[in-house]
Amino acid sequence: MQYRHFSLLLALVLSTDALAHGAPLNKEEAAAAKGIFADAQVKDRPLSDWDGVWQSVYPYAKEGSLDPVFRQKAQADKSKTFSEIKNYYLTGYASDISDMGIEKGVIEFTRNGKVSACKYDYSGYKILHYASGKKGVRYLFTCHDQKSDAPRFVQFSDHIISPRKSTHFHIFTGNVSQQALLNELENWPTFFPYQLSKEEVIDDLLHH
Repeated sequence: MQYRHFSLLLALVLSTDALAHGAPLNKEEAAAAKGIFADAQVKDRPLSDWDGVWQSVYPYAKEGSLDPVFRQKAQADKSKTFSEIKNYYLTGYASDISDMGIEKGVIEFTRNGKVSACKYDYSGYKILHYASGKKGVRYLFTCHDQKSDAPRFVQFSDHIISPRKSTHFHIFTGNVSQQALLNELENWPTFFPYQLSKEEVIDDLLHH
């Protein structure tokens, strides 16, 4: 628990706005965030890109706090109803991980109130090609500590394709294999900085 408390104190000292939005994206980064990039642009990234303390947005979605976000998306995409969009995101955001701490190569998970942690080794990245014609990148990490209860395999996706601090991310976790996680496209638990208030998370999703 010392690790978790230390990380939280560090995160609280940092600027909330800087963590939430980061430095402005350049032209190539902005295109990559929309899934448009050349494979040669993708670079390895260290786990430290995701350092910090993070909270799941799933509880906010379940309680209805993110309804304004889903309503905005429904207004922008007339092919889907508000309910269809909300259900899509409820499935995507669903997670039993409430919060995470990442520091010095260690990821600590709080899952159903139980804490587990492991030091993760980088296992490279995979470029995914979606039916829409867009692309995405997953960064893969592996826990080799057989005594740890933390997930063996972890993948991050945050619409960033080269070294840069993450401002929010989707995470995929499991114990079967990295390939099994790469096949998961419908459930993408999403995390924002722990110190952001509910209102700040909603604002970020509405405007960024």
